Amino acid sequence: MGLKRLMRCCCCCIAKQADDEDKIDFGGGNVHVVTSKEDWDQKIAEANKDGKIVVANFSASWCGPCRAISPVYAEMSQTYPQLMFLTIDVDELMEFSSSWDIRATPTFFFLKNGQQVDKLVGANKPELEKKVVAVAGASSQADAAGSKTV
Repeated sequence: MGLKRLMRCCCCCIAKQADDEDKIDFGGGNVHVVTSKEDWDQKIAEANKDGKIVVANFSASWCGPCRAISPVYAEMSQTYPQLMFLTIDVDELMEFSSSWDIRATPTFFFLKNGQQVDKLVGANKPELEKKVVAVAGASSQADAAGSKTV
């Protein structure tokens, strides 16, 4: 039997066990799947250098709402290339996920210069779209202001 872990899924509000055969690919579109703390640090440094806001999706392969929101998240990653979209599998990176105090999946963090500027718990598509549009607009306005010549 594979590694099992109990975690609360935010939308169905029940504990569920993860099995290795339940794994799905969360890396569609321009989504970067984070596989280690070092990978996370590298992606955050890259986003900071490029002036990109990061959208980090802490997810689990066994979580139905995570599976449902995954294609939407991947589509957003292609629609908003000015943002960096990351996915972290909470079962693959348990200790790292715990450091972010993940209590339910999916949990989305919005980071600017490595600092949290917003958060969304749950696979709420309209709310996720609203938050992504807002940070994408803020990112675009910052880019436009930075590129103006005097």
